[in-house]
Amino acid sequence: MDEHKENIHGQEDNVKTSSKPSSRLCPAGESAPQVSPSQSKGDFSHPVYKEIALANGHINRMTKEELRIKLAELKLDTRGVKDVMKKRLKSHYKKQKLMQTAAEGGPTDTYYDYICVVDFEATCEEDNPSDFLHEIIEFPMVLINTHTLEIVDTFQEYVKPELNPQLSDFCVKLTGITQKMVEEADPFPVVLQRVVSWLQERELGTKYKYAILTDGSWDMSKFLNIQCRVSRIKYPPFAKKWINIRKSYGNFYKVPRTQTKLSTMLEKLGLTYEGRPHSGLDDSRNIARIAVRMLQDGCQLRVNERMHGGQLLSVPSSAPVEGAPPPHNPRSRD
Repeated sequence: MDEHKENIHGQEDNVKTSSKPSSRLCPAGESAPQVSPSQSKGDFSHPVYKEIALANGHINRMTKEELRIKLAELKLDTRGVKDVMKKRLKSHYKKQKLMQTAAEGGPTDTYYDYICVVDFEATCEEDNPSDFLHEIIEFPMVLINTHTLEIVDTFQEYVKPELNPQLSDFCVKLTGITQKMVEEADPFPVVLQRVVSWLQERELGTKYKYAILTDGSWDMSKFLNIQCRVSRIKYPPFAKKWINIRKSYGNFYKVPRTQTKLSTMLEKLGLTYEGRPHSGLDDSRNIARIAVRMLQDGCQLRVNERMHGGQLLSVPSSAPVEGAPPPHNPRSRD
């Protein structure tokens, strides 16, 4: 539902910035890295950063062919445009230096144990009226282990819509979700309860630190927000903060917002879409592939958006890192 979401909610990119601090988390099974107050405020006085800066300058002067040869020597992925290859080589060197200094008590950059990708499919019309209420009809999740950099698990359930039980022909054609699929599905509160159970079984938020990741702001700020009102349940706390991969991708690879659509991100990374476009689970898998590639390239994926008081807010990079809380069963608004 990538391009359709773009058409519906393109105006939501102007979000407010939140500077409210939150607690720092460390990976499960590891002690928290010792970070001085000056480091936590962005002080890069540690000698390792001078070495990294010198290496970056050398990499910036390399040709595309020189980058490809060097990446091949290091047994790294050689796919992607020149800027992506430069970022990959810089990040590899930075990661190696930080791993070395972390062993010596220096800075490190590990945030979460797992990242959970979510990409809803929702009811829609070809020309949605301004007051159209989109209801979630597919709830997929794809789980990434950030230590092995692998997709390790998936969840998928269809959802029976309440306000508009009859799917439009446009919606069926776009998503591949048939009327029979949603008629045989359970309502959203029941599906959400199964999602919570799935997360709890994997000990996310208790034993392991995790974060939700989405392709844009719409899934949480619009679709889930609307659905919770329609279903008369409270917005789930575990979904109040998330990683917007479009923002992360644009900031990491230094590209404009126009180059952060799902298809474009895949293309720039030298990847091709796998599966059926606008299938929630297939979209989630492909978003996860982008996230894995970004982690391999050295990107520090971290929460950058949140919901507060029904409003979409931006979480600044200066805010301490925070994982999602333990998931709990949905609560009624009544």
